[in-house]
Amino acid sequence: MKISEIRQMTDPELVNLEQELLREKFNLAVQKRTGHLQNTARAVQIRRDIAKIKTEWKSRKSK
Repeated sequence: MKISEIRQMTDPELVNLEQELLREKFNLAVQKRTGHLQNTARAVQIRRDIAKIKTEWKSRKSK
């Protein structure tokens, strides 16, 4: 996800997106532990997207 897309989202949309990503991150961790994880790159992308969302939250709060 691009940072420009994140900046265009409203606060509730950001909250929902972050929750969805955290759920997906948990599911991928479970898949990794059970040996069923096929797309390892997705875990990295989710981590980066969560970081982008948190960065945007921080910049919105400082304004």
